[in-house]
Amino acid sequence: MSLWSIISHMPPEEFSGLFSEFPRSLRCLLADWLENQPWEFINGSDAFCTSVASGMLSAMLEKLRSAAGSDGQQCQILQQVSGIENAYRRDPLRLVAVLKAILEGEKAAVLKRDRHLPLSFHRRQEELKFSLGLQRLQHRVREIQALRDGPAASPQLSMRDPQLKTEAKPPESVSGGLGHQEESWQPCLPGKELPTLILEAVKELEAAKQQVLKRIQIWKRQQQLAGNGALFEENLAPLQKRCESLVEVYFQLHQQVMAASAELGAELLPRLQERFNEVLSSLVKSSFLVEKQPPQVLKTQTKFQASVRFLLGPQLLKASAKPYMVRADMVTEKQARELALSAYSNTLSESTGEIMHNVVALETNPTSGTCCANFKNVLLKKIKRCERKGSESVTEEKCAVLFSTTVALTPSNLSVHLQVLSLPIVVIVHGNQDNNAKATVLWDNAFSEIDRVPFVVAERVPWEKMCDTLNLKFMAEVQTTKGLLKEHYFFLAQKIFNDHSASLEDFQSRSVSWAQFNKEILPGRGFTFWQWFDGVLDLTKRCLKSYWSDRLIIGFISKQYVCKLLSTEPDGTFLLRFSDSEIGGVTIAHVIRNKDGSSQVENIQPFSAKDLSIRSLGDRIRDLGQLRNLYPNTPKDQAFGSHYNKEQTGKDGRGYVSTAIKMTVESERDQQPQSAAGGPPEAPQAQMFSLPMLQPELHPESLQSVLSPICPPAPFCPQPVPTGYPAGESNINMMISDNLGSSFPSTSPMLSPSLVMDPALPRCQDLAFRNPLPFMPNQYMTGEASQLLSGGPSPEPQDEEMPELAPFTTMVDPPLQSSPRWMPPSVDLPSGADFDRFLQEMSLEGSALCPPFTPPLQRSGFPSPNASCWGLGESRWDDSVRPGHT
Repeated sequence: MSLWSIISHMPPEEFSGLFSEFPRSLRCLLADWLENQPWEFINGSDAFCTSVASGMLSAMLEKLRSAAGSDGQQCQILQQVSGIENAYRRDPLRLVAVLKAILEGEKAAVLKRDRHLPLSFHRRQEELKFSLGLQRLQHRVREIQALRDGPAASPQLSMRDPQLKTEAKPPESVSGGLGHQEESWQPCLPGKELPTLILEAVKELEAAKQQVLKRIQIWKRQQQLAGNGALFEENLAPLQKRCESLVEVYFQLHQQVMAASAELGAELLPRLQERFNEVLSSLVKSSFLVEKQPPQVLKTQTKFQASVRFLLGPQLLKASAKPYMVRADMVTEKQARELALSAYSNTLSESTGEIMHNVVALETNPTSGTCCANFKNVLLKKIKRCERKGSESVTEEKCAVLFSTTVALTPSNLSVHLQVLSLPIVVIVHGNQDNNAKATVLWDNAFSEIDRVPFVVAERVPWEKMCDTLNLKFMAEVQTTKGLLKEHYFFLAQKIFNDHSASLEDFQSRSVSWAQFNKEILPGRGFTFWQWFDGVLDLTKRCLKSYWSDRLIIGFISKQYVCKLLSTEPDGTFLLRFSDSEIGGVTIAHVIRNKDGSSQVENIQPFSAKDLSIRSLGDRIRDLGQLRNLYPNTPKDQAFGSHYNKEQTGKDGRGYVSTAIKMTVESERDQQPQSAAGGPPEAPQAQMFSLPMLQPELHPESLQSVLSPICPPAPFCPQPVPTGYPAGESNINMMISDNLGSSFPSTSPMLSPSLVMDPALPRCQDLAFRNPLPFMPNQYMTGEASQLLSGGPSPEPQDEEMPELAPFTTMVDPPLQSSPRWMPPSVDLPSGADFDRFLQEMSLEGSALCPPFTPPLQRSGFPSPNASCWGLGESRWDDSVRPGHT
């Protein structure tokens, strides 16, 4: 964004005092071209400044004339242009002062309103400053050469070099903004000596070097902030071009100085040579960069990638028979500090970790003009921990990867040892350390200073900066353009400072410590502030990105404030917030209006990422009929309609009936309808185990007509099965499509009990009469026993499907040597006489025997012979409850 794009939308009255000497209409025509010229960097009245100002005046007049051709007020504009030309042609530096004042006033107005200028404006100004400094340095070189050759050589030099001609154009700047300027070359001032001119040139060279080094440091800092999610221009080509341009001027100036060595004397020349060496050494060492950083949270036994780049390699690297090799070593914070204090002149004595595949060739690519070493398969095998200070944990210990090589440079065949550190790395050995390690990296990336001593970082930072960091991290992780709001910052401040009485303005003046961020446990919780916030990040990134981007989730709001908001809203109003007591949970808070008009705010049990992977948040909201309007008054179908998943009905391509999962929430109001009306309270319901398949439920009354002729009601018939589920805050039921009515009548509930018969027995009714087993529904079995029913219990037989049964015939018992394997060893088989006596008693009571009922055998598998899996010997197997059994 340019400065003019902001100025053009501000009221003109704010700038009325700026345009007394320059018409505002011309300022509007120039637009952002004006701010792309180095007006504020032209300081002085020497020949160079005058020539640059004259060139900028000519370029501006040409720009205005071309803009006037397409404007309706052409004549008026051309008159104003002529007035500008007449007023400033003889004194272009006066025009520079006028336009500099206009730009300063515009910047002050923007700073007053927005408190900052666009980042692109700062970047552009820095480029213009360097470009103008490089032109001034080239002008100095030409002056030195002209002074060395004498006055007679100046005309010949002017003919050889077009840039030295009168009204000649200077070289185009790196930014491209000065390409139309004209520079009138003028000889240096009379009486200026060669040593003085060379000293001024060397001083300007050192200033240009400092600008390049500063730009490299800015690139490194932006790369570090990118680790927290900031935007980052990774392209190193402009920075490489700037380094190469300065090195080219360096060699030109160095050549002129060495040529004038006889005139400089034995005392000045060594000092100049030392300064030249320092400039070149600084440029070469600083241009060795880590282009692709290794992961800042690095787990041992995990492969990673990285790459380094030598910006001056294509220009200075001397060809060698053997390629130059770059080595990667792990260093501790103490070792990194020692290397930095020695200006990376010392070599590493010992690596703190063992790295595999850590030596790679430094290769130059002529096509792309780059010189890089790419580490593609690096593995940190193990790490040697250093002594920690105080209460510091292993996830607060910072390391780094040191990349180093030794190269030879042209044209002097100078050998240089290059070293560069990666960003701080936290090494972990287990995944559960990842969360705390990310906190260390986030804090270091956000609050470290440029060109610091490794890896010193502040222990306390302003809360305002922490808010910017959290917002940056949230937007980057979730990949959304909707960041945190001031209301969110207020809730986060209350949470991290444990202060619910302060105002938003009070928090802005506070500072937060590292201990408050990720060392101190939150009051009443079992986690730190960062652990909770990172859980929210992970949940939103995985399951709630679209909801957050549509501003459907308030999220960062306390439960108490939710009650205050919803208590005055209509019944069914709800909102979504992140759980305050659980890591990585989102909950629905909704208001319920009682019959007396009072309100009750309920919070549904939080949903985790695993819950939302089973059924999405939108579908859960659709399932709950008590939710009507999203706070403040948006109908839920209007707010969440685009997030609903299409429900499948009917049969799929394989003929299977579709199923669906629905969520229900039982509130206290739903659980007490009879009590409110004065009816008897419901009896407590027993827990019923859910089955893996949907099947009809067998009620004892539906079997009475079948089983009563052969089963006495007390000892043998099944007991009633509880059919209800326990009331809970939230449960999920398996539902089935409506078209199942033809196959499973709605009057047929779940079939929980099941009789498992042994297929090895010849006639099931024989042993059933000799030793009848009690009926054991699934809710009285152990969990393992209920899973032994192969495919679940058999469906209830329909009347029309009952086969014609043969008349009952009394069988003679074969001799049994042992109890059947499915019966408990403590149960004795009754004798034949007892059995006959039993039949006589039944006949005397008038009970007519019908053909025996044979329950369908299970489809496959056999029950376990292990008595414990049936619960035998436990309190649930009690023969005393079966009267008449011996």
